[in-house]
Amino acid sequence: ALCVVRNLVRDPRIVYGGGAAELTAGQSVVREADKIASVEQYAMRAFATALEAIPLALAENSGLSPIDSVAAVKAQQVATGNSRLGVDCMQNGTNDMKEQHVFETLIGKQQQLLLASQMVRMILKIDDVLMAGAFEE
Repeated sequence: ALCVVRNLVRDPRIVYGGGAAELTAGQSVVREADKIASVEQYAMRAFATALEAIPLALAENSGLSPIDSVAAVKAQQVATGNSRLGVDCMQNGTNDMKEQHVFETLIGKQQQLLLASQMVRMILKIDDVLMAGAFEE
């Protein structure tokens, strides 16, 4: 709780929780991937799919059907253009995270995504080293 307060003092900006930020970011990445004609678009689409893991985990841990819940929220976001829509984990009847007062600090979300991206890069580097060593034998 103290870290959240510290982050809000440093930067008072917030993002809505419940996977709303991840779903919105994923949709933006897919739109940008559509503009790219090279092979890089597949990496961008994979990143967008990876962003959906967070709302899927939230739905599953809440006892909801993960695929159905995330698909419904994603369809609602696309239809309404409302980026505040996330997984209704408490089953309050609304997916609007602003109405449910579910949010997190922007700094926290940035750090989560940065750490996850760095971890993927480290794994890919290790994989490249192992693959290069396999061919030398």
